[in-house]
Amino acid sequence: MADGSRNDGRSTGSPVVHGFPHLETVRSAITALYRRLSYDGVRGYATSLAPVDAAFSDQDDLHLGAQRVARAVVQHLHLPDARVIVAFRAMEHAAGVELAAGPEYFVELNDRFRTHRRDIGAALSHEVTHVLLHRLGLEFPGTRDNEILTDTVTTYLGAGWLLLDAFREDEVSSQKLGYLTPEEFGYVLAKRALAFDEDPSPWFTSPQAYTAYTKGHAQALQDTRQPPLTAAGWAGRRRYAKDRRHAQDHPGDPAAPGVPYTFEGTPDGLRVSFPCPTCHQRIRVPVRGRVRARCGLCRTVLDCST
Repeated sequence: MADGSRNDGRSTGSPVVHGFPHLETVRSAITALYRRLSYDGVRGYATSLAPVDAAFSDQDDLHLGAQRVARAVVQHLHLPDARVIVAFRAMEHAAGVELAAGPEYFVELNDRFRTHRRDIGAALSHEVTHVLLHRLGLEFPGTRDNEILTDTVTTYLGAGWLLLDAFREDEVSSQKLGYLTPEEFGYVLAKRALAFDEDPSPWFTSPQAYTAYTKGHAQALQDTRQPPLTAAGWAGRRRYAKDRRHAQDHPGDPAAPGVPYTFEGTPDGLRVSFPCPTCHQRIRVPVRGRVRARCGLCRTVLDCST
């Protein structure tokens, strides 16, 4: 989407993929965001884009209203006060943005948004995030992964709840914006909610979006309950103890499949590495019982039982 980046806007009736097929890429995107912006930079987005700033009624002038919402998204993402020109035309995708040198940026929206104005803010949030990522020099290789990065950053920085709210599905039709599944949008939104102590659920106008958010929230909570974290459940702790004994008795063996942690021998004894439940950077701590660790990237303090 560098020159003419495209959003995955599905037409009415297209099947919507559900579940968490892109979870590892999403987690990598969160890590990359923290590394690029730093902890303090990410904390600068502690307040989400307000629903009133993205509101768009049928009584609003189409072009003036789109410019107003685009300006609000630009300001929310802490971009310089560059002018975003919004146009509408017939196109296959939901939207696109031209990432030229600036200072103006040209966004095209699918003609269907002329009559689906409530979702204009969602489309603009994704496209303006492309501008932000372009300025930051942050990208993933390949169109698919780069679009997942864009959806993830849009959501984690407080504007992507609009993308999830644009998801609607019933027995005869469906609509979804973005490359993430609804549940993955819910997952990223829940990760943000846990990090910033924010509850986005009152903002949803789509019942299907709320359901996807609850499923994503459950998945996000699982990240905080994986061993060696003390919040891990009984079954996880038992599996961890078994794997730890194996690592002590068979140093150098590969990690057990299906678990997030790995053991490694050092001159100072056995160590375990595992992903931070907030930013997913891997943390290494000694295996010596109760340990309190602090993630150097996102500063989350973690209670561990190693």
